[in-house]
This record gives sequence, structure tokens and C-alpha cells, in this order.
Amino acid sequence: MTLQETLRELKLLGTEQNRKIYARHGVTNEMFGVSYANLDKLKKKIKMDHALAAELWATGNHDAQVLALKIADPAKLTSRQMDAWAKSLGNDCVVDIFSGLVSQTARAREKMEQWIGSSQDFIGQAGWNLLAHLAMKDQELPDGFFEAYLEPIGQQIHSRPNRVRHAMNGALIAIGMRNPKLQEKAILAARKIGKVKVDHGETSCQTPDAEAYILKAAQRKRR
Repeated sequence: MTLQETLRELKLLGTEQNRKIYARHGVTNEMFGVSYANLDKLKKKIKMDHALAAELWATGNHDAQVLALKIADPAKLTSRQMDAWAKSLGNDCVVDIFSGLVSQTARAREKMEQWIGSSQDFIGQAGWNLLAHLAMKDQELPDGFFEAYLEPIGQQIHSRPNRVRHAMNGALIAIGMRNPKLQEKAILAARKIGKVKVDHGETSCQTPDAEAYILKAAQRKRR
């Protein structure tokens, strides 16, 4: 599909109801309001098309950018492209999908280390999201790699930007879910941190209690 064909299809699939929902979730850029179910159908139709993904991202349209992240080729995503896309992230919904894409690249750890200290909310969020992905997926990294992040999380989480706090909490949970040793250390860190306050806007979303989440995950794993 060409860029114009894809945009026409996205426009046809958009609804006013979805536009209202996405607006409540912090989407402020232009959008058609396409459901994720329909975006996934388009993804299956287009398959992987990195050139089209780059064109879609450049439009700045929310739905086009979400689709771009779904059809982009992780193997073709350059460091420069990742940085450029990170700088133009406009809401936390896109950040989560973007982080998932970057986690599939060979530069996931590099970008995590580069972005976690960013003063820009969404870039910092992407960085901590990547740490969570590494904790869940990269079995080659030693426990010490993840343990080293528990102290910075404990010291910084309450003073970092809004969405970064949520992502740091998610990284803490992911580290605690990795294995029993890290579970114990992450729970101790969570107890010292206490409640993490995040403004989720006009949504029903909540930031989970790290200790409770880790313990429930461990219980499910034992079953």
C-alpha cells in the first residue's frame, strides 16, 4: 500500500467515539480515531513495510504513527531513527508501543541507558519501559545488572516526571518478576518507596502497587 492509500483507509476506519477516548488518554495531535483492532487488521494486510512506516510516522497523525510502529522492521530501525522518533513522541500510548518495537532491536540496552536519564517525560518513560522489557526478555543479563537499578529507582522515582514515575514502577515490577532473588530485593525497594502517584488524566488507569503485583505474579507462576 502507498502512503496515500493507507491514510485514506485510516480515515475511513476512524470514529468520533475513538477520538474522544484517545483524547482522554492524552492524544493531542491529529487523529482519525482508529481502533487498535482495526489497526491490527491493517498490520496483517500490509505486513512489514519499513519504508511505509517511516512515511506514516512523518505525518504526525496519531493513528498513522501507531500503525507505523506496528509495521516497522526492528532490524532496519537505525539509531538515528530511534532518536528522532523518541523526540517526537506525543503521548504515553505511543510510548508503550514504541518501547516494544525498540526492545526488539540490537540497540535496546544502549537506548535504555541513553534515555532513562532524560528530563523529557516520554523519552524517560521509553527508557524505563526498555529496562522492563530487558528484565522480562533478556535471559543473558546477570542479576547484578538489574539489581543496580533498584537504588536509583528508590532514590529518584518520586521526583521524576509523571509518566517516568509510572515506567519506573513498571521496571521495578519487571525486575521483581525475573526470579526469586530479585523478587525479594524488588519488594524491599517497593516498601521503601511506598505509593507512587501518577496523574492518568481523565481515564480509569491506575499505577499498580509494585509489591502486590510482584507477589501475585509469583503466585501465578507457582500455579
